[in-house]
Amino acid sequence: MSHHTSILAKIFNNKETLNSQLKQWQHQKLKIVFTNGCFDLLHKGHVDYLAKAADQGDKLVIAVNTDASVRKLKGPHRPIQDEQSRLQILASLQCVDAVILFDEETPYALIETLKPDVLVKGSDYKPEDIVGYDIVVGNGGEVKTIDFIPGYSTSAIEKKIKTT
Repeated sequence: MSHHTSILAKIFNNKETLNSQLKQWQHQKLKIVFTNGCFDLLHKGHVDYLAKAADQGDKLVIAVNTDASVRKLKGPHRPIQDEQSRLQILASLQCVDAVILFDEETPYALIETLKPDVLVKGSDYKPEDIVGYDIVVGNGGEVKTIDFIPGYSTSAIEKKIKTT
């Protein structure tokens, strides 16, 4: 399989297809880790976070905010990169096994469908406040937080570009 084909194979267009893949992995006794975010301009902080998230299990699944939901969260000037670009960039990372878009305010419905073994978010959240905590813990899974590397954010990069 070519590298390009293997990257595209990690991009899922609907939750039913992704759920089918997760069931195969779980049947193989692989631990599924789930996280979500905008991942607008991929930077060192993202890579560190995603690698640490992947270390929490065997397969890392990322739900990526659509362009419309990023605009709602971050303002009309975002995202800087369109959703298909963000999906493909994330799918190219070795530690990432699957990516999917979500358009809702939160990935709650997606988490409810996928029922991952581990839910991961940044440590700016308390585990019990993370969307999907009730689903994952209710299914015997874990919710974990990961510290961000200080000083790395898409907003900081955007600000630096604008001021130079």
